[in-house]
Amino acid sequence: MKVKIKRIDKSLPLPVYETEGSVAFDLLCREDMMIKPGSLALIPGNVIVDTPDGYMLVLALRSSTPKKKGLLKPHGIGIIDQDYCGNEDELKIQVYNFTDKPVKVEKGEKIAQGVFTRIDRFDFEEVDDMGDRSRGGFGSTSR
Repeated sequence: MKVKIKRIDKSLPLPVYETEGSVAFDLLCREDMMIKPGSLALIPGNVIVDTPDGYMLVLALRSSTPKKKGLLKPHGIGIIDQDYCGNEDELKIQVYNFTDKPVKVEKGEKIAQGVFTRIDRFDFEEVDDMGDRSRGGFGSTSR
């Protein structure tokens, strides 16, 4: 399947799947950045992606990013909707610097990854009772 993609800085390469077994492609930082300790930042991912119908694009940090850079993704993942694909809709990776020092992210550095995930939409049926099946509420399996 072909996916439309627009690079903002054409000196950086298009995202690629690094190996035959890769399920996600790496996103590169578009510009040098310094992220202050204890702060949030948006790292520009250099591309606009036209996510195909029936899919969403999930953004996640590379597994090495917290250890190597001291950065976390505050929400764990980012969900890119199918209609986030206009000329102003660059993928941006929200990060939190959990260290006590500034973190430098350099132009072209691999910081996050994207994966296309099939989705379905459902109609909701409101009910007043969910029946007798219960696991015991939040945290019930950690007793």
